[in-house]
Amino acid sequence: MKSAATLKTNMKFTQFKSHGKNLRRQASSSSCTAAAAGRGMEAHSSGLSRKRRREGSNGEAGDEGRGAKIPRRTSGLTDPAPFADQLEIVKTPYTRVNLEEARCGTPENRPVRVYADGIFDMFHSGHARALMQAKRLFPNTHLIVGVCSDTLTHKLKGFTVMNEDERYDAVSHCRYVDEVVRDAPWTLTPEFLAEHRIDFVAHDDIPYVSAGSDDVYKHIKEAGMFAPTQRTEGISTSDIITRIVRDYDVYVRRNLQRGYTAKELNVSFINEKKYHLQERVDKVKQKVRDVEEKSKEFVQKVEEKSIDLIQKWEEKSREFIGNFLQMFGPDGALKHMLKEGKGRMLQAISPRHSPSSSPARDERSPSPTFRLPFFTKTSPSSSPPHYSDAHSISEDEED
Repeated sequence: MKSAATLKTNMKFTQFKSHGKNLRRQASSSSCTAAAAGRGMEAHSSGLSRKRRREGSNGEAGDEGRGAKIPRRTSGLTDPAPFADQLEIVKTPYTRVNLEEARCGTPENRPVRVYADGIFDMFHSGHARALMQAKRLFPNTHLIVGVCSDTLTHKLKGFTVMNEDERYDAVSHCRYVDEVVRDAPWTLTPEFLAEHRIDFVAHDDIPYVSAGSDDVYKHIKEAGMFAPTQRTEGISTSDIITRIVRDYDVYVRRNLQRGYTAKELNVSFINEKKYHLQERVDKVKQKVRDVEEKSKEFVQKVEEKSIDLIQKWEEKSREFIGNFLQMFGPDGALKHMLKEGKGRMLQAISPRHSPSSSPARDERSPSPTFRLPFFTKTSPSSSPPHYSDAHSISEDEED
């Protein structure tokens, strides 16, 4: 059975929806003109964007596998998004824009006001991507982001890491946010939607079970004001907290190294000493690893140098053996030198030939005979040896 509060909220939404239909009928003529102009602009911009994607900067077809390059530019945003309670109150009548008009494009002075709410604890890229999708829902979007307070969040969801002021400030510095609502309600009411002049509510399409409801956005979906976005897989506040809890010891030791005290980290005296001991052990292990790496490098260098020395020794040994064989081998330079010296010696000690004009041998006076013991051959007769000429001596020596 539905509660009385739920029935009251549904009745208010019915009245709010019918009131919006009446206002839309009154402004149908002007909205159709804006829609037609918006369609023309959208078609022209989409055609240009497709053309830019097809053609590169030099007119050639770009690579489909790579994203198109975008020009460098400096964003004009220099201030964080303002808070809703700090803005001036708009007193003009509020006319809600329907989905078709919003998609076609609205006048510049009438942007589509999209509302996205959440806790945004430990603001990360998943939050930023969700807000980026909400900002890009329509060509002309004014993004309003609601951030729930600590009291409401701790009561209905759980304890947060960041307090509400830190979460407000983090969201206000996101580039896609135009306005921040502090202390946002958990369930959106017609009064809240009218107060902030909200056209659509952006959130992922997964039913959000909370506060005794199967889906807190169910009445928004039934009113046709829901604009779904996609969650970023692999990143969430719960995932980040899970990583910290899983590696608790690592992060405690990290903060102890950075100067935090055990009291600030809620660590006991024994655990503090344990973490310090683990840190010292890890330092010793790291030193051992460094010594091992250095010793490996040293051994590798020694091996390289030894290989170089062995190669040089082999080259020098081959050169020495070649020089030795060239000098003392069978056909070496030493043998040629000995033969040449022996020939010169024989030429020096052998008698010279007599000139043709000299007197006959019988007429010449006898000259003393020079004998060499190692050139003398013993004959059977006792007559003294007779040397005819130098050729006989050389032939005996060759024998």
